[in-house]
Amino acid sequence: MSSQSKVNKVTRKSMLIRESGRSTDFITPSFGYGCLLNCSYCYMKRHLPKGLNVAQNYAQILSEVNNHAFFTNVEKPNQTHAEYTTYDISCNEDFALHAKFHKWEEIFTFFKEHPIAMASFATKVIPKQFLAFNPNKKVRIRFSLMPQSISTELEPNTPLILDRIKAINSFIDAGYDVHVNFSPVVHYNGWLADYEELFDQLDTHVKDEYKSQVKAEVIFLTHNEDKHVRNLEDNLTGEDLLWTPENQEKKVSQYGGKNIRYSYKHKPVFIKEWKKVHKDTIAWNTIRYIF
Repeated sequence: MSSQSKVNKVTRKSMLIRESGRSTDFITPSFGYGCLLNCSYCYMKRHLPKGLNVAQNYAQILSEVNNHAFFTNVEKPNQTHAEYTTYDISCNEDFALHAKFHKWEEIFTFFKEHPIAMASFATKVIPKQFLAFNPNKKVRIRFSLMPQSISTELEPNTPLILDRIKAINSFIDAGYDVHVNFSPVVHYNGWLADYEELFDQLDTHVKDEYKSQVKAEVIFLTHNEDKHVRNLEDNLTGEDLLWTPENQEKKVSQYGGKNIRYSYKHKPVFIKEWKKVHKDTIAWNTIRYIF
Protein backbone atom coordinates (compact mmCIF):
# COMPACT_ATOMS: atom_id res chain seq x y z
CA MET A 1 0.00 0.00 0.00
CA SER A 2 1.46 3.39 -1.00
CA SER A 3 1.78 6.24 1.48
CA GLN A 4 -0.90 8.05 -0.50
CA SER A 5 -3.39 5.25 0.27
CA LYS A 6 -2.15 4.22 3.72
CA VAL A 7 -4.99 3.89 6.24
CA ASN A 8 -4.26 4.11 9.95
CA LYS A 9 -6.68 3.09 12.69
CA VAL A 10 -6.52 5.60 15.52
CA THR A 11 -8.31 6.46 18.74
CA ARG A 12 -9.90 9.87 18.34
CA LYS A 13 -8.92 11.81 21.45
CA SER A 14 -10.60 15.14 20.86
CA MET A 15 -14.36 14.94 21.28
CA LEU A 16 -14.88 18.61 20.50
CA ILE A 17 -18.12 19.32 18.64
CA ARG A 18 -17.64 22.59 16.77
CA GLU A 19 -20.23 25.07 15.60
CA SER A 20 -20.63 25.30 11.85
CA GLY A 21 -23.65 27.44 11.04
CA ARG A 22 -23.33 27.39 7.29
CA SER A 23 -23.39 23.88 5.91
CA THR A 24 -24.67 22.35 9.15
CA ASP A 25 -25.38 23.45 12.69
CA PHE A 26 -22.37 21.54 14.05
CA ILE A 27 -19.35 19.45 13.05
CA THR A 28 -18.75 16.13 14.79
CA PRO A 29 -15.38 14.86 15.98
CA SER A 30 -13.68 13.32 12.96
CA PHE A 31 -14.65 9.77 12.05
CA GLY A 32 -11.88 10.06 9.47
CA TYR A 33 -9.06 12.53 8.89
CA GLY A 34 -7.36 12.83 5.50
CA CYS A 35 -8.21 11.76 1.98
CA LEU A 36 -7.22 9.02 -0.45
CA LEU A 37 -7.85 11.22 -3.48
CA ASN A 38 -5.41 13.88 -4.61
CA CYS A 39 -7.44 16.95 -5.58
CA SER A 40 -5.38 20.08 -6.23
CA TYR A 41 -7.55 22.32 -4.04
CA CYS A 42 -8.03 19.93 -1.09
CA TYR A 43 -7.64 21.71 2.25
CA MET A 44 -7.13 18.40 4.06
CA LYS A 45 -3.90 17.83 2.11
CA ARG A 46 -2.50 20.92 3.80
CA HIS A 47 -2.71 19.15 7.15
CA LEU A 48 -2.23 15.49 6.21
CA PRO A 49 -0.58 15.28 2.77
CA LYS A 50 -0.83 11.50 2.51
CA GLY A 51 -3.02 8.72 3.86
CA LEU A 52 -6.10 8.54 6.06
CA ASN A 53 -6.66 8.17 9.80
CA VAL A 54 -9.86 6.37 10.80
CA ALA A 55 -11.30 6.57 14.31
CA GLN A 56 -11.81 3.16 15.90
CA ASN A 57 -13.83 4.68 18.75
CA TYR A 58 -16.70 5.78 16.50
CA ALA A 59 -19.24 4.68 19.14
CA GLN A 60 -17.76 7.20 21.55
CA ILE A 61 -18.16 9.92 18.92
CA LEU A 62 -21.82 8.96 18.47
CA SER A 63 -22.32 9.04 22.24
CA GLU A 64 -20.93 12.57 22.33
CA VAL A 65 -23.25 13.62 19.49
CA ASN A 66 -26.20 12.11 21.34
CA ASN A 67 -25.43 14.01 24.53
CA HIS A 68 -24.76 17.20 22.61
CA ALA A 69 -27.99 17.06 20.61
CA PHE A 70 -30.20 16.73 23.67
CA PHE A 71 -28.62 19.64 25.52
CA THR A 72 -28.03 22.11 22.69
CA ASN A 73 -30.52 24.86 22.03
CA VAL A 74 -30.74 25.34 18.26
CA GLU A 75 -33.35 27.67 16.82
CA LYS A 76 -35.44 25.92 14.22
CA PRO A 77 -36.30 26.29 11.46
CA ASN A 78 -33.00 27.56 10.07
CA GLN A 79 -31.31 27.26 6.69
CA THR A 80 -29.53 24.00 7.57
CA HIS A 81 -32.83 22.20 8.26
CA ALA A 82 -36.35 23.08 9.25
CA GLU A 83 -36.60 20.56 12.09
CA TYR A 84 -33.45 18.57 12.95
CA THR A 85 -30.11 19.64 14.43
CA THR A 86 -27.62 18.92 11.65
CA TYR A 87 -24.13 17.49 12.08
CA ASP A 88 -21.42 17.32 9.42
CA ILE A 89 -19.84 13.89 9.86
CA SER A 90 -17.28 14.39 7.09
CA CYS A 91 -15.64 17.77 7.54
CA ASN A 92 -12.10 16.35 7.49
CA GLU A 93 -12.52 13.61 4.87
CA ASP A 94 -14.80 12.28 2.14
CA PHE A 95 -16.85 9.84 4.23
CA ALA A 96 -18.50 8.25 1.20
CA LEU A 97 -15.16 7.63 -0.51
CA HIS A 98 -13.81 5.98 2.65
CA ALA A 99 -17.02 4.15 3.59
CA LYS A 100 -15.42 0.70 3.56
CA PHE A 101 -13.15 1.80 6.40
CA HIS A 102 -16.10 2.97 8.54
CA LYS A 103 -19.01 1.23 10.25
CA TRP A 104 -21.18 3.41 8.10
CA GLU A 105 -24.40 1.42 8.54
CA GLU A 106 -24.16 1.73 12.32
CA ILE A 107 -23.41 5.44 12.02
CA PHE A 108 -26.33 6.00 9.64
CA THR A 109 -28.64 3.94 11.84
CA PHE A 110 -27.76 6.12 14.83
CA PHE A 111 -28.87 9.24 12.97
CA LYS A 112 -31.89 7.55 11.39
CA GLU A 113 -33.22 6.61 14.81
CA HIS A 114 -32.21 9.77 16.66
CA PRO A 115 -35.12 12.14 17.39
CA ILE A 116 -33.02 15.31 17.08
CA ALA A 117 -29.73 14.74 15.23
CA MET A 118 -29.33 14.48 11.45
CA ALA A 119 -26.13 13.63 9.53
CA SER A 120 -24.76 15.49 6.53
CA PHE A 121 -21.69 15.09 4.33
CA ALA A 122 -20.29 16.28 1.02
CA THR A 123 -18.81 13.87 -1.49
CA LYS A 124 -17.25 13.74 -4.94
CA VAL A 125 -18.04 10.03 -5.39
CA ILE A 126 -21.21 8.00 -5.92
CA PRO A 127 -21.51 5.56 -2.99
CA LYS A 128 -23.85 3.03 -4.57
CA GLN A 129 -23.61 0.73 -1.53
CA PHE A 130 -25.56 3.39 0.40
CA LEU A 131 -28.58 2.84 -1.86
CA ALA A 132 -29.44 -0.35 0.01
CA PHE A 133 -29.91 1.65 3.22
CA ASN A 134 -32.96 3.87 3.73
CA PRO A 135 -32.18 6.61 6.29
CA ASN A 136 -35.67 8.14 6.11
CA LYS A 137 -34.28 11.56 5.17
CA LYS A 138 -32.06 11.67 8.29
CA VAL A 139 -28.84 11.57 6.24
CA ARG A 140 -28.08 14.34 3.75
CA ILE A 141 -25.68 13.79 0.85
CA ARG A 142 -24.27 16.92 -0.76
CA PHE A 143 -22.89 16.04 -4.18
CA SER A 144 -19.95 18.30 -5.07
CA LEU A 145 -20.25 19.80 -8.54
CA MET A 146 -18.14 21.96 -10.85
CA PRO A 147 -17.80 22.18 -14.63
CA GLN A 148 -16.37 18.96 -16.05
CA SER A 149 -13.54 20.79 -17.82
CA ILE A 150 -11.95 21.86 -14.54
CA SER A 151 -13.05 18.80 -12.57
CA THR A 152 -10.87 16.74 -14.90
CA GLU A 153 -7.88 18.90 -13.98
CA LEU A 154 -8.51 19.64 -10.31
CA GLU A 155 -10.05 16.41 -9.01
CA PRO A 156 -8.65 13.52 -11.10
CA ASN A 157 -9.91 9.97 -10.64
CA THR A 158 -13.33 11.11 -9.45
CA PRO A 159 -16.68 10.23 -11.08
CA LEU A 160 -17.88 12.33 -13.99
CA ILE A 161 -19.92 15.36 -12.98
CA LEU A 162 -22.82 14.19 -15.16
CA ASP A 163 -22.84 10.84 -13.34
CA ARG A 164 -22.99 12.63 -9.97
CA ILE A 165 -25.95 14.65 -11.24
CA LYS A 166 -27.72 11.55 -12.53
CA ALA A 167 -27.23 9.90 -9.12
CA ILE A 168 -29.31 12.57 -7.36
CA ASN A 169 -32.66 10.99 -8.24
CA SER A 170 -31.53 7.51 -7.17
CA PHE A 171 -30.43 8.70 -3.74
CA ILE A 172 -33.66 10.62 -3.17
CA ASP A 173 -35.58 7.51 -4.22
CA ALA A 174 -33.56 5.52 -1.67
CA GLY A 175 -34.53 7.83 1.21
CA TYR A 176 -31.67 10.34 1.37
CA ASP A 177 -31.93 14.08 1.63
CA VAL A 178 -29.86 15.35 -1.32
CA HIS A 179 -28.35 18.77 -1.89
CA VAL A 180 -25.64 20.00 -4.26
CA ASN A 181 -22.35 21.55 -3.23
CA PHE A 182 -20.89 24.01 -5.74
CA SER A 183 -17.43 24.02 -4.23
CA PRO A 184 -14.95 25.34 -4.92
CA VAL A 185 -16.23 27.84 -7.44
CA VAL A 186 -13.21 28.79 -9.55
CA HIS A 187 -13.02 31.88 -11.74
CA TYR A 188 -11.33 31.48 -15.14
CA ASN A 189 -11.86 32.50 -18.75
CA GLY A 190 -15.18 31.06 -19.90
CA TRP A 191 -16.31 30.05 -16.41
CA LEU A 192 -19.86 31.41 -16.68
CA ALA A 193 -20.54 29.55 -19.93
CA ASP A 194 -19.27 26.34 -18.33
CA TYR A 195 -21.48 26.87 -15.28
CA GLU A 196 -24.49 27.53 -17.49
CA GLU A 197 -23.86 24.14 -19.13
CA LEU A 198 -23.56 22.55 -15.69
CA PHE A 199 -26.85 24.12 -14.58
CA ASP A 200 -28.53 22.91 -17.77
CA GLN A 201 -27.42 19.36 -16.93
CA LEU A 202 -28.99 19.67 -13.48
CA ASP A 203 -32.19 21.03 -14.96
CA THR A 204 -32.36 18.18 -17.45
CA HIS A 205 -31.62 15.26 -15.17
CA VAL A 206 -33.16 16.10 -11.77
CA LYS A 207 -36.79 14.98 -11.71
CA ASP A 208 -39.26 17.84 -11.65
CA GLU A 209 -40.92 16.49 -8.50
CA TYR A 210 -37.56 16.54 -6.70
CA LYS A 211 -36.30 19.97 -7.74
CA SER A 212 -37.76 21.81 -4.75
CA GLN A 213 -35.86 19.44 -2.43
CA VAL A 214 -32.43 19.84 -4.03
CA LYS A 215 -30.89 22.95 -2.48
CA ALA A 216 -27.41 24.36 -2.95
CA GLU A 217 -24.45 25.63 -1.00
CA VAL A 218 -21.91 27.73 -2.89
CA ILE A 219 -18.31 28.26 -1.78
CA PHE A 220 -15.84 30.25 -3.83
CA LEU A 221 -12.24 29.09 -3.93
CA THR A 222 -9.83 29.57 -1.06
CA HIS A 223 -6.34 28.29 -1.84
CA ASN A 224 -3.31 27.85 0.42
CA GLU A 225 0.29 28.96 -0.04
CA ASP A 226 1.84 25.72 1.23
CA LYS A 227 -0.52 23.64 -0.91
CA HIS A 228 0.39 25.79 -3.92
CA VAL A 229 4.08 25.01 -3.42
CA ARG A 230 3.38 21.30 -2.93
CA ASN A 231 1.19 21.18 -6.04
CA LEU A 232 4.02 22.63 -8.10
CA GLU A 233 6.53 20.18 -6.61
CA ASP A 234 4.17 17.26 -7.32
CA ASN A 235 3.37 18.50 -10.85
CA LEU A 236 -0.37 18.50 -10.17
CA THR A 237 -2.47 19.92 -12.99
CA GLY A 238 -4.65 22.98 -12.70
CA GLU A 239 -2.48 25.18 -10.50
CA ASP A 240 -2.87 27.98 -13.05
CA LEU A 241 -6.60 27.91 -12.25
CA LEU A 242 -6.11 28.03 -8.49
CA TRP A 243 -3.23 30.48 -8.14
CA THR A 244 -4.25 33.78 -9.76
CA PRO A 245 -2.66 36.58 -7.68
CA GLU A 246 -4.05 39.22 -10.02
CA ASN A 247 -7.53 38.75 -8.52
CA GLN A 248 -6.71 37.24 -5.13
CA GLU A 249 -5.64 38.52 -1.72
CA LYS A 250 -3.94 36.95 1.27
CA LYS A 251 -5.97 35.79 4.24
CA VAL A 252 -4.67 34.12 7.40
CA SER A 253 -7.16 31.46 8.53
CA GLN A 254 -8.41 31.12 12.11
CA TYR A 255 -5.98 28.20 12.43
CA GLY A 256 -2.99 30.21 11.17
CA GLY A 257 -2.91 28.94 7.60
CA LYS A 258 -1.59 31.30 4.92
CA ASN A 259 -4.46 31.30 2.44
CA ILE A 260 -5.44 33.29 -0.61
CA ARG A 261 -8.97 34.05 -1.74
CA TYR A 262 -10.62 36.26 -4.32
CA SER A 263 -10.12 39.90 -3.34
CA TYR A 264 -12.76 42.13 -1.82
CA LYS A 265 -12.91 44.04 -5.13
CA HIS A 266 -13.39 40.99 -7.34
CA LYS A 267 -15.39 38.52 -5.27
CA PRO A 268 -18.67 40.49 -5.03
CA VAL A 269 -18.62 40.87 -8.81
CA PHE A 270 -17.93 37.16 -9.31
CA ILE A 271 -20.75 36.21 -6.94
CA LYS A 272 -23.21 38.56 -8.67
CA GLU A 273 -22.33 37.18 -12.11
CA TRP A 274 -22.54 33.56 -10.92
CA LYS A 275 -25.90 34.09 -9.21
CA LYS A 276 -27.39 35.67 -12.32
CA VAL A 277 -26.50 32.69 -14.51
CA HIS A 278 -27.75 30.34 -11.79
CA LYS A 279 -31.08 32.17 -11.44
CA ASP A 280 -31.58 32.43 -15.19
CA THR A 281 -30.99 28.70 -15.64
CA ILE A 282 -32.17 26.87 -12.50
CA ALA A 283 -34.15 29.30 -10.34
CA TRP A 284 -35.70 26.25 -8.65
CA ASN A 285 -32.34 25.40 -7.04
CA THR A 286 -32.58 27.40 -3.79
CA ILE A 287 -29.20 28.72 -2.62
CA ARG A 288 -28.86 28.06 1.11
CA TYR A 289 -25.75 30.24 1.37
CA ILE A 290 -23.02 31.62 -0.84
CA PHE A 291 -19.66 33.13 0.01
